[in-house]
Formats: sequence, structure tokens, C-alpha cells
Amino acid sequence: MAALAAACLWAVASVVYGLLGQRIPPIQLNLIKGIIAIALLLLTILVSGELSPQLSALPVCLLFLSGAVGIGWGDTAFLAAINYLGARRVLLLGTLSPPMTAIAATIFLQETLNVSAWCGILLTILGVAWVVTERVPGTSEVNSTQLWPGIGFGLLAAITNTAGSILSRAAFANTSISPLWAALLRLSAAVLTILVWAWFSAPKQMRFTYPYWQSRRVILASFFAAFCGTFLGIWLQQTAIKFTSVGIASTLLQTSPLFVIPIAIGMGEKVSLRAIAGVGIAIAGIGLLFYLK
Repeated sequence: MAALAAACLWAVASVVYGLLGQRIPPIQLNLIKGIIAIALLLLTILVSGELSPQLSALPVCLLFLSGAVGIGWGDTAFLAAINYLGARRVLLLGTLSPPMTAIAATIFLQETLNVSAWCGILLTILGVAWVVTERVPGTSEVNSTQLWPGIGFGLLAAITNTAGSILSRAAFANTSISPLWAALLRLSAAVLTILVWAWFSAPKQMRFTYPYWQSRRVILASFFAAFCGTFLGIWLQQTAIKFTSVGIASTLLQTSPLFVIPIAIGMGEKVSLRAIAGVGIAIAGIGLLFYLK
């Protein structure tokens, strides 16, 4: 349930990030949402009274590495890929992450999935892929100068997402750390990574200047997207990874495109029978995964 809730929130946030990405560079947008989410996580920890967790060196290092790779590099690559390819094509590349995660978990974490679990993963991925590969009227083809950089960033996002999930699961296997603190540690590492990245890659005069903050609408949209997609989304993601097999959690976390459909209907867009059929296939796979667990 935590994984599906995170996927739903990411669907909402992705619509907002798609609009913000037209005005804010990916690395700066990733930094903004990370800082906002860290502030919200610290406030939540303060209110909940969970101020002194039992932390050991190895899980902390694993979570820091997970955040640097999965969020610092991965989310920046994801946002960059959206700018090149559009959300649908990037989400299609994202369906590579669950099978890669399940295979990596088998190799590195000795997590085993039976045939029925693999069938559930396959059905879910097929349903999502069926939805995101549909041709939408009015969308333009991607030219060659955008296609290959976009594919590269999309594949990098899928690979780093896999690595981040595996590292998080390894950290949970060695400690009783809560998902709330895991989310905070991952995001802190991500923000540090992005700051170093921005310092060395951005022109000196543009490193820490944010003229778009002059727009109140941009501020509110950034806060809303960070609250839904980063603060709540990553907290729920870590909850899912802690309490179920990482391959199954990764599959359920990739169902965001299914939740975009009700949003599209609410915005007055027509939804095809193909999209509805894709949702049905994915729900069958999700049901199988729930039955197994």
C-alpha cells in the first residue's frame, strides 16, 4: 500500500515537475525539491519525537550512498530525460527498473521470488508499458539530436534507481532504522551531491541565483510538488522497501502512469480503451503481487 500511495503521489508531482522543468534547469529543480523535503522531514521528526534513532555506521553509509546515486544522480537524470523525450517515453524506460532490481536483489541480497511473483511483475510492467507507449494526438516526434541524449538520461535514471533501491534494502536488512530517518539520510546525501555537482558544472554567475523565485506561482508549485513527490513519496518508498521484497516494491513504485489517467480525465482529456486495458493488465499483476504477500 505504501508503494502504490507513493506511485500515486509521484504521478501528481510529475505533472507539476513537467511544467516547472520548462522554467527551472533539472539540477536546480532537484536541489529545490530536496531542500524543501528535508525541512519537512526534520519538522516531522521533531513533531513525532523520533529524535534519537539507533544508527550504526554501515546502514548510514549505505543510505547515504543510496541517496547520492538514486536521488542525486537518478532524479536529475530523470528530469533531464523528460526535457528531451517527454514524460511518457521516460516512464517507459523506467519500466526497465523493476526487473533489474529483482535480478540484482537475487544476486546481491539473496532475495528469491517464485514463478508467480515473476508473473505478477511481468503483468504489471506490461500493463504500464501498454499505457505509456500509446500514441497521443498532438505529440511531436523526437528528433535525433534529442533522442539519444534522452535515452541515455532515461537509462541512467533506471540504473541509478535500481542501485538506490538495492542499497536501501541492504541498509534495512542490517538495522531497525525507520523509513522516516532513511528518507532524511537519503535526501541529505542527495542534496550534498547536487550542491557539489552544481558547484563544479554550472557557470560561476549562475551557481546559486534563482530568478524564478520572483514568481509566486512557481514557489507554490515547487512546494506542492516537493511535498507530494519528495517528502511523502520518498518516505512511503522507503516504507515499501523496508517491508516487502525490493523487486516487488520497485514494480509497484513504477505504476505512476496508471494514476496519471484519472488526472488526465479530471483535466478533460479523453482516455482510450487501450489505456483502460493497460490499467486492467497492470491491476491483475498488482493483485497477484498482493496475493503473494
